[in-house]
Amino acid sequence: MAKIDAFFKLLNEQGASDLHLASGQQPALRIRGEIERIKYKRLNSDDLRGMLYEITPEDKIKVFEETGDIDFGYEIPGLARYRCNFFMQKNGVAAVFREIPDTIMTCEQLGLPPVVPKLASLPRGLVLVTGPTGSGKSTTLAAIVDESNRTRKDHIITIEDPIEFVHQSQSCIVNHREVGLHTKTFSAALRGALREDPDIILVGEMRDLETMSLAIEAASTGHLVFATLHTPSAPKTVDRIIEVFPHDQQAQIRSTLSDGLRAIVAQVLFKRIDIKGRCVALEILIATAAVRNLIREGKTHQIPSMIQTGKKYGMILLDDAIMDLLNRGMISADEAYMKANDKGRFRPLLQNPPADFTEA
Repeated sequence: MAKIDAFFKLLNEQGASDLHLASGQQPALRIRGEIERIKYKRLNSDDLRGMLYEITPEDKIKVFEETGDIDFGYEIPGLARYRCNFFMQKNGVAAVFREIPDTIMTCEQLGLPPVVPKLASLPRGLVLVTGPTGSGKSTTLAAIVDESNRTRKDHIITIEDPIEFVHQSQSCIVNHREVGLHTKTFSAALRGALREDPDIILVGEMRDLETMSLAIEAASTGHLVFATLHTPSAPKTVDRIIEVFPHDQQAQIRSTLSDGLRAIVAQVLFKRIDIKGRCVALEILIATAAVRNLIREGKTHQIPSMIQTGKKYGMILLDDAIMDLLNRGMISADEAYMKANDKGRFRPLLQNPPADFTEA
């Protein structure tokens, strides 16, 4: 057993999401969204490096020594998988580990709206799950892919860096590919996937123009593509994709995206105040004909009003979802205010509103 495994077991026992190890500091866990120190000595850089290298593949050690950054996956059978990131900082080496549970929760177990599992049955198109780091995007995507895996008879290819949730083939054939291990880049894997008879392609993250372009192309040519982006809302997700492309290509990509897009799910995690745990608020945009016209014509600022009038399709604004959680006594008014898009709507609900109010 590796020395660091004791920290992973503590992480699991405490129900934490992340483990932080940094030279010159005590280890820490992120529990229900907040960092909490572990009662342990401050970590020495050389000792920590030795602890980390015990679980690190040789080729990854070489990359880390050359660049100062690496990502990879680590698994403790019977416990969990971990997404590992090492980086160099002022006091020496540091690392952050995100726990990926062995068991994939269903959409129902996660409490996701009924429209979300329906996305798993789409015949083709692009479905984006967005939100800030640590908002549960991977968990939501895993639940949707699991729904496809159980209910369809198709070929699913996942492209991730590193592999997170592992899906055992059920009604579908599932193949997992890890960037850096099984393929050089997201774009190379996507290009190859189009020749591998896929029905569903999961792209862990759309990081660059080429990956975005290939994902949109795949969605427009008969494949169902799931992907993530670090954007806070549905309209900003559309804008973000368009803005990545050169100005002279933006009109064309608006047209292609409007044809291929099927849904955007933007999410934010909250600490629950009624019970121990966390809950999620979702903004859901379904690409109806009217929504596609707005994207094609560059009128993304009108998308929020389209979401408001699209409740029969399962659409909901993020602030409405947050207000629902607040009214049900699940989250605090302070956190609702901090994470809302329209903070003015939540300000009257605060007992002690901030003196210097801004929309930021």
